Amino acid sequence: MAIQLNHLQASTLKHEKKPKPPFIFTSSKTRTSIRVIAATSGKAQQLIQSGQVKPIPPKEAAAAMDSDGFKLLDIRPEWERQKAYVKGSIHVPLFVEDKDNSPITLLKKWVHFGYIGLWTGQNFTMINPNFIKEVETAVPDKDAKLLVACGEGLRSIMAASKLYDGGYKNLGWLAGGFNKAATGDFPEVEGPEKLQYATIGGASYYFFQLLLLLQAVGKE
Repeated sequence: MAIQLNHLQASTLKHEKKPKPPFIFTSSKTRTSIRVIAATSGKAQQLIQSGQVKPIPPKEAAAAMDSDGFKLLDIRPEWERQKAYVKGSIHVPLFVEDKDNSPITLLKKWVHFGYIGLWTGQNFTMINPNFIKEVETAVPDKDAKLLVACGEGLRSIMAASKLYDGGYKNLGWLAGGFNKAATGDFPEVEGPEKLQYATIGGASYYFFQLLLLLQAVGKE
């Protein structure tokens, strides 16, 4: 199963490469979250294969919203959405910053920063315990068509599974996430960055900007 390099999924990948740290630093909350991710991603794939959740590529998303009546549900964390977002989209984050400052959590945050945070700029997160309730507040009609989206498509597939269990049956999934969007796929995008680059942060952001600069110089 593919695992993204941010949030709790990233720590899972690091744990597979270096088995010792997880046994020292993981807590029951972290292990529970990882088990939930593994279980729901398998179920979400079944929902897509059965047609109960419709995969929609970014190039077809605008038509799905304009013609088919889908509402775009952006489930990215706030710090990604601030960089770029589709105007008029609904925002309910699936992952939120873990603000627990107990000694063990502070230690985990320090490990996370060394492994992931410094490079990606991602905060230490936890699954939003109020995700379904917040979606129900924003979209009380469970017959509404929701196009669930994130940066890479992994968190959104997990969110789609949760929403299906929560009673939302008319679901679409933005296949590949915003990262696969081309300029113009979504006509109205707001924020200082391009939509497809909003997941890039930390030291990798400056490295990426350097690559763009070198490409521009090379074209000249």
